[in-house]
Amino acid sequence: MALREDINSALKQAMRDRAADRLSTLRLIMAAIKDRDIAARVEGEEGGGVSDADILSILAKMVKQRQESARTYEEGGRLDLAERELSEITIIEEFLPKQLSDDEVVAAVKAAVAEVGAESIRDMGKVMGALKAKYTGQMDFGKVGPMVKDQLANG
Repeated sequence: MALREDINSALKQAMRDRAADRLSTLRLIMAAIKDRDIAARVEGEEGGGVSDADILSILAKMVKQRQESARTYEEGGRLDLAERELSEITIIEEFLPKQLSDDEVVAAVKAAVAEVGAESIRDMGKVMGALKAKYTGQMDFGKVGPMVKDQLANG
């Protein structure tokens, strides 16, 4: 739950600093986390809310949504709105772990294939599961999927 506390303290600091844009983005993050808490409670899960891994997936999803929105705004000529989305991405990414480089992603894919003993494309789910367990928030799994497929097909 350390991640939730970090976000909460950043929210309080933004209030003290009267940083309106930052405060707005942090409130959006907290609202998304609370939505997931409520959904987990409805499903009957006990505990003090969602885990840090769940929060990382929420943050990654928020970044992806904003990237798509920024692209759409740029294509539509609304650069002011695109800039706002990009500034929100910067704030959200403060709470995500450092993204792995391309070389590190390739090494992680190879290690995961070896770790689960994957031999064919049918083992892709196992490999992706292992990667998600270790690297949530550190890599774009939409891009990693084809890499895993290539690794299993060629290796």
